[in-house]
Amino acid sequence: MDKGTLTDKVALVTGGSRGIGAAVSAKLAALGAGVAINYRSGTGAAQEVAEEIRRHGGIAEIFAGDVADPGAVKSMVAAVVRAFGRIDIVVNNAGAFGARPFGTIDAAFFTEQFNANALSTVLVTQEAVTHFPPTGGRVVNVSSNLAFRSIAEGTSIYAAAKAAVATITQCFARELGKRNITVNAVAPGVIETRITTELLAAGRQAIVDDAPLGRVGQPRDVAEVVAFLASDAARWVTGRTIIVDGGTV
Repeated sequence: MDKGTLTDKVALVTGGSRGIGAAVSAKLAALGAGVAINYRSGTGAAQEVAEEIRRHGGIAEIFAGDVADPGAVKSMVAAVVRAFGRIDIVVNNAGAFGARPFGTIDAAFFTEQFNANALSTVLVTQEAVTHFPPTGGRVVNVSSNLAFRSIAEGTSIYAAAKAAVATITQCFARELGKRNITVNAVAPGVIETRITTELLAAGRQAIVDDAPLGRVGQPRDVAEVVAFLASDAARWVTGRTIIVDGGTV
């Protein structure tokens, strides 16, 4: 895509300070969007992403807030609108990975996983789209390929929460289509980030062997697909979840 593809657009990226979120923030900024980088903790990491974007001539500001907390979401989105004037694109990237094998799952763990991954998507989308322009906008959610393929013990609840994100995507696309708002999702496989350090240390070769493209995914691999879905090139795509895992599923 051309450098100015998203010029004059404002993108809110939740969980935008690390990993996939940081790559998405940088990519959207490189395409011309002003980027609001949301983070829950770790101000330093968020500032580093924003400063790197600015060094390359982009526009970025950081906004703290727990996206599973309704009050925090309302305050965070209001701050974004004060800073940028509106929102055109929302990337619901924030989430949390937790694993517990059958027999050890309790209500607190279940609630934590669904709040962090599914409820956050609902809260941020509902609040942010009220500030979309009359011409519409883009919502891109982050699901997981585990929603489509059970491959690891203990991931049932996380996978179910990410499957909920895919279903929410499909349903919101129908509800928001009348406002010219597209709603899509990406479903990454294992991506090389801080969160997957231990997993890759223990089983990188098995993951590589399982992928038809023969490597571990990188944050930029996902960011490129998010950027497409956020652009006008995807104007006739909505309600879809695109699996971005090198063909593993």
